[in-house]
Amino acid sequence: MADSIQVTRSELEAQFSSLCRSFDDDFKSALSSGSLAVFPGFCDVHVHFREPGFSYKETVRTGSMAAARGGYTAVCTMPNLSPVPDSRAHLDEVLDPIRKTALIDVLPYGALTVGEAGQEGADLEAMAPDVIAFSDDGHGVQSESMMRSLMERCAKLGKIVAAHCEDNSLLRGGYIHDGDYARRHGHRGICSESEWGPIARDVKLAKETGCAYHVCHISAKESVDILRRAKAEGVNVTCETGPHYLTMDDSDLREDGRFKMNPPLRDRSDREALLEGLADGTIDMIATDHAPHSAEEKSRGLEKSAFGIVGLETAFPVLYTKLVKPSVLSIERLTELLAWNPRVRFGIPLHADYSVWRLDTETAIDPDDFLSMGRATPFAGWVVNAECLKTVCRGKVVYQK
Repeated sequence: MADSIQVTRSELEAQFSSLCRSFDDDFKSALSSGSLAVFPGFCDVHVHFREPGFSYKETVRTGSMAAARGGYTAVCTMPNLSPVPDSRAHLDEVLDPIRKTALIDVLPYGALTVGEAGQEGADLEAMAPDVIAFSDDGHGVQSESMMRSLMERCAKLGKIVAAHCEDNSLLRGGYIHDGDYARRHGHRGICSESEWGPIARDVKLAKETGCAYHVCHISAKESVDILRRAKAEGVNVTCETGPHYLTMDDSDLREDGRFKMNPPLRDRSDREALLEGLADGTIDMIATDHAPHSAEEKSRGLEKSAFGIVGLETAFPVLYTKLVKPSVLSIERLTELLAWNPRVRFGIPLHADYSVWRLDTETAIDPDDFLSMGRATPFAGWVVNAECLKTVCRGKVVYQK
């Protein structure tokens, strides 16, 4: 977690090619026969491992086990913890279980503001050497002047601001998308402007401050348009979306907490715009926003369940089955989105990291089989065509079926 590590795509690919050449002849034969496939270790820049503070939902150990099963060898953990890593002392409490129990590379974010409350800037300078970037994930920074100040400080530190974009004044008690399903079933909706409004504000600030800016979990077509224009103007901005936003929309909703996440599943037109954003390069990476909760917290229906679903163990199987097999995306493009692009943007090296998959199989997603402590997934019961057999991180086997 050194400051401002520079990682290039060509360097990563060369390292992976060298690694593949070192495989033994039997493994090479299996790969060439098509019965197995090997990928560079995936990298998820947006996960929640809940420790310290909420270890009844997930721990660093169980979260990293789930990640390894999903082919991930590096993840970036969000700071909505207790204590929030907003100072050096609080960050040390976050780093302790990572150093003691992580099976893969776990790289924490530092909070942008004290307690993620948006009122006072956190001690960014003291945390900078040991965080991957800064974010108030779970909370949008409501004040433009505060965000400008934070971006100016992060620009000086050479650190990315990863923003959860949400305008609280537009939420109005909503909890699913403000669309057809909400109207037909009497639910309060969250409008898309609550997401794209702050993105438009922050893009302007990033252009003015020169800060490296990353937008978390985009879900709306307007967000794609804003970011496409920003990139054309040369703004230093990247973004992510999640597997669920690419494969589902609000017509798939059910009266079940496993379909509740923030931002919510939106309209079919939003999903189509996200897929267009993947195709033209507007969207840089796919992140799961793996957000485990207890069974009780997810058993209260759409209105009262906690926001968040798990995704590390299902991401590649779902994306391969729903996007690659029907030729929506190439396997090379999916590898960019899951491995190369997040590592390049966040400066995360590839060590002796890879995963081995069987792609000629059918497996039903069963939450009871998860290694994560979280079980809430909208993909339960889906039949997928990819099964992870082994994941290796830094040359060590961290998952094997």
